[in-house]
Amino acid sequence: MGAGLGGLRFEAQRLRSVSSPVSPPAMARRSALSIRIVEGRNLPAKDITGSSDPYCIVKIDDEAIIRTATVWKTLSPFWGEEYEVHLQPTFHSVSIYVMDEDALSRDDVIGKVYITRDMLVEHPEGYSGWVSLSEVDPDEEVQGEIHLRVEVQGSQGGRRLLRCTVLEARDLARKDRNGASDPFVRLRYNGKAQESAVVKKSCYPRWNETFEFELAEPTEEKLCVEVWDWDLVGRNDFLGKVSPRSHHRCQASAQLPTRPCLPSQVVFSVQGLEATGQEEGWFRLRPDKSKPRADERRGSLGSLQLQVRLRDETVLPFPSYQPLVQLLCQEVKLGRQDGQVHLVTLLDETTTAECRQEVAVNLVKLFLGQGLVKEYLDLLFELELAKPCEPNTLFRSNSLASKSMESFLKVTGMPYLHAVLGPTITRVFEEKKYVELDPGKVEIKDVGCSGLHRVQTEGEVIEQGRQHLQSYLGELLDAIGRSAPACPLIIRAVFRQLFHRVGERFPQHQHTKFVAVTSFLCLRFFSPAIMTPKLFHLRETHADARTSRTLLLLAKAVQLVGNMEPAAGRAKETWLAPLLPALQQGIALMKDFITRLVGTEREEEEEGEGQPPGPPTMVVKEGLLFVHKTRGKGPVLATTAKKLHFCLSGDTLSFSKSPSAERSGAIALGDILAAEKVEEKSFGSAHVMQVVYVDSGGQQETAYLQCKCVNELNQWLSALRKVCVNNPRVLRTYHPGVFRGDKWSCCHQRERTGPGCDRTHHGVTLQEWSDPLDPATEAQRLFHHLLGLRGTLREKYWELLEPEDAQNGPRGEGAPLPEGLSRLLGVLGDLEKCHHLAQPPAPPAPALLQLQT
Repeated sequence: MGAGLGGLRFEAQRLRSVSSPVSPPAMARRSALSIRIVEGRNLPAKDITGSSDPYCIVKIDDEAIIRTATVWKTLSPFWGEEYEVHLQPTFHSVSIYVMDEDALSRDDVIGKVYITRDMLVEHPEGYSGWVSLSEVDPDEEVQGEIHLRVEVQGSQGGRRLLRCTVLEARDLARKDRNGASDPFVRLRYNGKAQESAVVKKSCYPRWNETFEFELAEPTEEKLCVEVWDWDLVGRNDFLGKVSPRSHHRCQASAQLPTRPCLPSQVVFSVQGLEATGQEEGWFRLRPDKSKPRADERRGSLGSLQLQVRLRDETVLPFPSYQPLVQLLCQEVKLGRQDGQVHLVTLLDETTTAECRQEVAVNLVKLFLGQGLVKEYLDLLFELELAKPCEPNTLFRSNSLASKSMESFLKVTGMPYLHAVLGPTITRVFEEKKYVELDPGKVEIKDVGCSGLHRVQTEGEVIEQGRQHLQSYLGELLDAIGRSAPACPLIIRAVFRQLFHRVGERFPQHQHTKFVAVTSFLCLRFFSPAIMTPKLFHLRETHADARTSRTLLLLAKAVQLVGNMEPAAGRAKETWLAPLLPALQQGIALMKDFITRLVGTEREEEEEGEGQPPGPPTMVVKEGLLFVHKTRGKGPVLATTAKKLHFCLSGDTLSFSKSPSAERSGAIALGDILAAEKVEEKSFGSAHVMQVVYVDSGGQQETAYLQCKCVNELNQWLSALRKVCVNNPRVLRTYHPGVFRGDKWSCCHQRERTGPGCDRTHHGVTLQEWSDPLDPATEAQRLFHHLLGLRGTLREKYWELLEPEDAQNGPRGEGAPLPEGLSRLLGVLGDLEKCHHLAQPPAPPAPALLQLQT
């Protein structure tokens, strides 16, 4: 897979009307795109220092969705950032731009990777590897769609005419400094060209102009439609053209009956056009591929290591998955039985290492929603402890038990993690102390003022580093020790079970049950978050080299405390010896903490265990947002404050003057109609969102809220869309601009309450650990995984049978299977039939006029 390979069909989502509600579908079709940006290498230097400050922007169909952190002063940056974006199945491409951040001027573009949807479909298991960056050609940076009507008509003189009506366009590229373009359309046919009027300052122009050409004989000549940005000085900028693969299929809309839909392949005959009278639809604009390209720089811009996977999902209503869910729940409730191969064991043995993390997350979320996560994890503990194992290697492998416990902590314990680690991590970032204990890495620098300076000795540098590190470690261990009452009840209950199970399995090694708890809490939860706080949302940026080294040493110290054997760690890295007294004290504190964490089971804990993490009114997202004042009414617009603290919960979007102030007002989630981005030119900022809602008087109003960065903007949009997903009044179209004076700034429409000029993006969301549980999606992903293992499950069952049991009966295809596995295979077969019935029939392919490539 490389940059700039091929195009693909565009299939648009159903056109939506502003005034009409959305009916919840019987089943959901969506795409989930997993992206992991690992690292870059051999990037070109963009700064006078001979280095660069690289970061990445991920765009889905030319819309910025993700911005990685900047890695300063390096040509081989490491990011390690991972995202999952939920999209409508109609997206076209993913572009990953590598940028160089500049404080005093516009950021430089280093290069990009362009990946089409077709390319991702060709790699169903995902793509992982290095991809060369390609140079960014302005003429290829096109976007948007154009709405055309094409027909063949006869004239009074017996001549036939090819008539093309250019109606409108949307989401065109912004070529001018004002954040817009001045678009016009050029049509060419049979050696003749015609042009439309120029629409000033709009990326959503409306022309409604008709152009006629005398139809050539024979009818093999092709029509070319191009969109350009008009410039008073200099050459016009190319905005895109219609090509044979530009057209997308849309579904007929009851609200817009005048927009019939064309097939996905635009290779049409005049005879077919005459038979239908006219054809109309939206066409995706494409780059001009006929222009020769200079590829000599390809490969000299460095490369990115990526992991990308596309998953197209058809999610049936949850009742369809009930037989599968009930079977899994029944197997968990039955628990481990001697002499039998459990379904969970089969799943663990047949799932590859690459898939185990994802399967673990889905199982944890599914059983969490069913109130059985404690029983599920306890079953995994039993099955793991039943294997031959040593106390010092317990739960150290990446088994399903280890991955499930790791996922469980992230799903249920992220607020707890932030509360415990947050203050110490912030202190490390702010103080930027030099901490080093390894003599081989110590940097000796001058100390003291001018005229009195002297060179520090290696011992002094190490002692100073030890004091700083010991201070951070002491503060962190103290926070952990005091956090037992604040730890979520469900986490405490699971650790209590683990503690007792391991104690029963190794009665002669009572030390092991403490290590079993810390192997998850310290080694798989606290330490990774300390080393890379950006990936656990503890910080918005990656640490610089000095801070990163401090965090690494602090994480290593926490790991040694978690191992509860500091001497073992000191044997490998003898330079940690100065920290030994602090580690021994930390081990004592950790043992005391675990004793309290897994303390006596209380009645109120039992009431909370097994339930989803948090009530429906839990806080989903909160933070300060700048309010842009516009003409209008409503709770947000009535306030005089320019910056408000917003809090999104499971039932309202509320706001106040500060986090601690009394609530000033709120919008019920049922009254929120859309959450969308706003054009940069509207307020001079690229990070403004609009929340369209209905006020108490039934009037539609819009609040314009500015975020501090593109990531915060997309996180707010994602959160709002998730909590409003079941709102039947959500809009289908919106205006990306603002209504100023007597018209919309985006499309220049003069009707303030008219239909929007672009489609809403309510299906585009980012996956977060704090997402509400979605049992249908979790069950669908487990079904899809198990479906691919049907044959392997049967084979693995006979393989795992104990020899004495295998000798008592026949084996192979005709041999009877245990009830659980037999029922599972039957349920999978029934679900497979349901999915086949749910697939829509293939649409007919009418013929139309061929358009030029």
